[in-house]
Amino acid sequence: MSKTGLFFLVVFSCAISVKAQKTDSLKKDSVKIDTALLNKYRIDPRKNAFPVIARPIIIQPEYIPLTMLDYKVSYWHKTITFALNFNQSAFSNNYSAGGVNAVALGSNFDFKAEYNKTPFDYTTETNLLYGISKNKGQGSRKTNDRIFFDNKVSSQISKHWAFFGSLTFESQFAKGFQYGSGTGATATPDLLISDFMAPGYLTESLGLEYKPTKFFDLRFGTGTARQTFVVDTTIYHNIPGNYGVTPGKTFKNDLALQVVATIDKDLMPNLHINARYALFVPYGESLGFVTHRVDATLVAKVNRLVNVTINGTFLYDKTTSLEPQGTEGLALGIIYKFP
Repeated sequence: MSKTGLFFLVVFSCAISVKAQKTDSLKKDSVKIDTALLNKYRIDPRKNAFPVIARPIIIQPEYIPLTMLDYKVSYWHKTITFALNFNQSAFSNNYSAGGVNAVALGSNFDFKAEYNKTPFDYTTETNLLYGISKNKGQGSRKTNDRIFFDNKVSSQISKHWAFFGSLTFESQFAKGFQYGSGTGATATPDLLISDFMAPGYLTESLGLEYKPTKFFDLRFGTGTARQTFVVDTTIYHNIPGNYGVTPGKTFKNDLALQVVATIDKDLMPNLHINARYALFVPYGESLGFVTHRVDATLVAKVNRLVNVTINGTFLYDKTTSLEPQGTEGLALGIIYKFP
């Protein structure tokens, strides 16, 4: 080995020895310190020489003036329904299946308003129906005719019960006939059987009302008076019962028990029913003179304006006929309801 290599070897060995000695000395000089023991020798700083005044916090209400919003509460709820139905049919003279040219028009107007401010409630309803048809070779004939007004005032005595008083009027617009049949010598004439205020009914009723839901109403009119008007004194020739009025007179008053049930409900989003049942039991008369009447209207909306309407009436009134009576109509037309 050369002298230079020997020199570097000696220097490297010395460096390693010095580093080892330094590491040993560091290990010997390190001391573990107990911080809990040092805390005993901690010297706290002196308190602030300047006095601090702590004031108590006082909370008190403060009234802020507010401007009332321009809102008005309305206790009225109103609905208006108007329907117009039109039917038409035409045939050529040589149409093999036969047929008669015909045109028919029907209308329905229904207005209902309710004022409800607990415990007071006032409801008024107007229903007007009229329909007419014209067949070739025949005169115009009405297919529907009704005037109906109902007003009711009630005062709530519990959640579902109330005292009520009501005033109802019913009649028709135009003359009604029982049309004859046959031709020539065997033809029978048309008979007038009704007209405006022949008959006409005015009913006052007092009693209890049961209303478990918004769409159903049941009245028990224990104190009910009904006036029957027949202003045409010749109708009794064609209607023997003369609607309960003595022939030659135009007025009759009855005291009775009246039960009225009404339902006004959406069966489906586009299907609505409005029905009314009235039971009239006159005091002092036999059960054979009890009157039953059902009026029902079912409306199915095709769209916002077009609808299909089915209406019907069932009536049993011995002063009118010894047999039950009924009418039914089906029409496609236009309906407008607001709101």
